[in-house]
Amino acid sequence: METYPVTRMKDLAVEDRPREKIKKQGVHSLSDSELLAILIGTGTRQASALDLARIILKQCRNDLHRLARLGLSDYRKLNGIGQAKAMRIMAAFELTRRRKQNAPVKRPKIRCSRDAYQLLEENLADLDHEEFWILLLNRANQLILKKRISQGGISGTVTDVRLILRAAVEVLASGLILAHNHPSGNLSPSEADLKITQKIKDAARMMELSLLDHLIISEQGYTSLADDNLMG
Repeated sequence: METYPVTRMKDLAVEDRPREKIKKQGVHSLSDSELLAILIGTGTRQASALDLARIILKQCRNDLHRLARLGLSDYRKLNGIGQAKAMRIMAAFELTRRRKQNAPVKRPKIRCSRDAYQLLEENLADLDHEEFWILLLNRANQLILKKRISQGGISGTVTDVRLILRAAVEVLASGLILAHNHPSGNLSPSEADLKITQKIKDAARMMELSLLDHLIISEQGYTSLADDNLMG
């Protein structure tokens, strides 16, 4: 096995240890050898994980494409790299390959109330009971998540503002659209609809979230509170 002067992690300044660098500077700050050392995990008595990473990269001529092509039989030739370590490295490269093969998900963009309605119609238009849904959007008004918040009876459903805000915070949303259905077919907002809209709008503002609209949906179509200037 090719050798290097042993680099013990404990001998490095704290800010120079790979895991600490990720915490303080982000994963992009790490060199190829430091990233590989994290995958290797632990070293041996003769060489640290960072030493092993440097040796492997040198044998691959510092070419990550060559490294990605190594199989278990290739790693068996390297002292200090057992099967478990080899599998971790191979798994990381396989995830990278799969990411490249899968095209990014195209996020629908909400430009108007009809765009929102078309996303929600299949979920709400034909129900015989009330449900409350939300659309969570990024800063470009692209859909991050469509989520049902509650399900009720023929004449109403209970809406928990906390559940809505938690869902928005979890996906780092910037904006949201509310929606619920009226099984009766009546598309006029009730006093309760207007009150819950204002309540959610006020709570969202405290979280720096924008409430963009509230749709009432039925098999007859939809009403947009934003279009009708009823958002408060």
